[in-house]
Amino acid sequence: MKSWTELSDYQDLNSEVRPWGNFREIYKNNFINDKIIEVNPESRLSLQSHKKREEHWIVQEGRATVTVNDDTFELGIDEHIHIPVGAIHRLENKSPIRPLKIVEIQQGTYFGEDDIVRYQDDYNRI
Repeated sequence: MKSWTELSDYQDLNSEVRPWGNFREIYKNNFINDKIIEVNPESRLSLQSHKKREEHWIVQEGRATVTVNDDTFELGIDEHIHIPVGAIHRLENKSPIRPLKIVEIQQGTYFGEDDIVRYQDDYNRI
């Protein structure tokens, strides 16, 4: 079985570099937005929530530290987690040397950046 990053019917739709790493969209329609997210060593995304989308994360490489509301989870390769609409969440790579790669499946009615509510951010984007 091929991994998500090897599937030939998916393509790069949009790629962006961020302070914590990068992402590339591989599939998008009106209700789904699929991405490959790579988090640099010792980096993390903002503590955030969304009003119009839920997310499902599947670890492809590395080890993820995931915060969902008041709970923290450690996920390895092929492990996954669901982030409900409105949940306060964060993705973190604690490894000092290895990048973290996940597949993110967003489901909802809107995927714009203005649907991100940031509560804490290492890069002062609040």
